[in-house]
Amino acid sequence: MRVLGFMTGTSLDACDMAILETDGETISAFGPAGDRKLTEAVRDIALAATREALQWTRGTPEPAIFNEAALAVAREHFEAAEGFLAEHGLSWAQIDLIGMHGQTVLHERPQEGRVGRTVQLGDAQWLANATGVPVAYDFRTADVAAGGEGAPLAPIYHLARARASGLEAPLAVLNVGGVANVTFWAGGDEIAAFDTGPGNGMIDLLIQDRGAGRYDAGGHYASVGQVDEGVLRGLLGHPYFQAPPPKSLDRYDFSLDSLEHLKLEDAAATLVAFTAEALKLGFDMMGGAPSELVVCGGGRHNPEIMKAFAERLSVPVKTAEDHGWRGDAIEAEAFAYLAARTARGLPISFPKTTGVPAPMTGGRIARPAT
Repeated sequence: MRVLGFMTGTSLDACDMAILETDGETISAFGPAGDRKLTEAVRDIALAATREALQWTRGTPEPAIFNEAALAVAREHFEAAEGFLAEHGLSWAQIDLIGMHGQTVLHERPQEGRVGRTVQLGDAQWLANATGVPVAYDFRTADVAAGGEGAPLAPIYHLARARASGLEAPLAVLNVGGVANVTFWAGGDEIAAFDTGPGNGMIDLLIQDRGAGRYDAGGHYASVGQVDEGVLRGLLGHPYFQAPPPKSLDRYDFSLDSLEHLKLEDAAATLVAFTAEALKLGFDMMGGAPSELVVCGGGRHNPEIMKAFAERLSVPVKTAEDHGWRGDAIEAEAFAYLAARTARGLPISFPKTTGVPAPMTGGRIARPAT
């Protein structure tokens, strides 16, 4: 199938797009990839939906804003893809399937005696009708209902991508988005994964909170700051880091309160160190380091984050591009791949990636109205 995958992350930065030719097992070709920055209107409604989601009491009707935001997100995807396809000389008739992750506005990991909750907004039926193409969506709900974490879901794609480029185990693939998640490939079909801790999310929130922009472009503030080791130890004392994997996070699970007394530069430097040290704890929890770490996602564009990985981890650190991967498109590619697996009824989550009892299928498909 020729599948168009979409991803909009919790950083609310852009709509990422990538086309794969795949049967959900092997990848036969990589089509074009690109992105379009989210409009301020969509960012605003997604943030408003997130604020309401964080106050949403279990067992009560979902906030009314969810439907409005879901439609806005779907329209944003459509408009982004219209330009993307035209740019590459493609039409909707040449796309067999769409994979739409949707915009995450809530992710609560399961607790003792309580299943998790996860909400990704995007009106898949509207998108299917607008494009005339079936849309795979809602990839996380079934996993959460079965007692899983609902995240991360990219590991099965990380394995396929590593194999497609001839890499060998043991290998770790790290995606640094709003939250950072890592996939460990031990060999064969053996993969394990979990969210390691914050990625860009806390740094972005810090910069926004201090009125210094939307994110720390080029690691500017962190590069001239000093790590506060006391604050760092406090952040690493969060109970999440003692919990065994698999485990997952929301970008709002950690507070900026302990950084309030620090100047912006020192706070940014401390959060960069936090991202690296959290990953180091993850490596320790897995019982050893891989032979190589491949870094994907927006965080690899922050030279201070990459420098911290190199300094604080006893592992060779490579970027996705070092292996010919498209580091900004990996998640969009992943949801194209997962869409193909959903269409074929293949598992998308596994005991060692999300904690479900057995490998399980997931996702639903919205078909165009006839």
